[in-house]
Amino acid sequence: MRRTGAGALATAVVAVAGLVLVGLPAVYFLAGYGCGEEEDRLAGAMAAETVLSAVPEGADRASRYQECDEDDLFVTAGARYEYGGSPKAALRYYREAARADGWRPRTTAGDETAPVCLTKPVDGTTAYLSVEGPEKGLLDVEIVADRAGSKWC
Repeated sequence: MRRTGAGALATAVVAVAGLVLVGLPAVYFLAGYGCGEEEDRLAGAMAAETVLSAVPEGADRASRYQECDEDDLFVTAGARYEYGGSPKAALRYYREAARADGWRPRTTAGDETAPVCLTKPVDGTTAYLSVEGPEKGLLDVEIVADRAGSKWC
């Protein structure tokens, strides 16, 4: 059998459509999906924040971490401490340490301040600092941010 010009054209159209519909998303997924240099830079800047090195009296550092969510591109840097003190004492300590480092209470729609959420510009975006615990003897101090300008607390 001989191919006609119309048959070859139809084959070419199907091939191009397949490339566009399957190939381009695959290339995006492989080349552009997930955390990249911007998120690495943001994570490094957040991890260098002085407040994450502040340790309340009676606390022992258990671990430090920094992560990036590959799907949503939000970045987290934090410290977790073994802490036997009261939650009020820990919150008071971190509010003072954070304010001295330029962190400010986040206000809500009604101009109320969130009790354990502070904000600060970090590497060109708004970062959010939260303190949780102590729960089961662990105190978590965490900074989270993304380039999309999400509000975290």
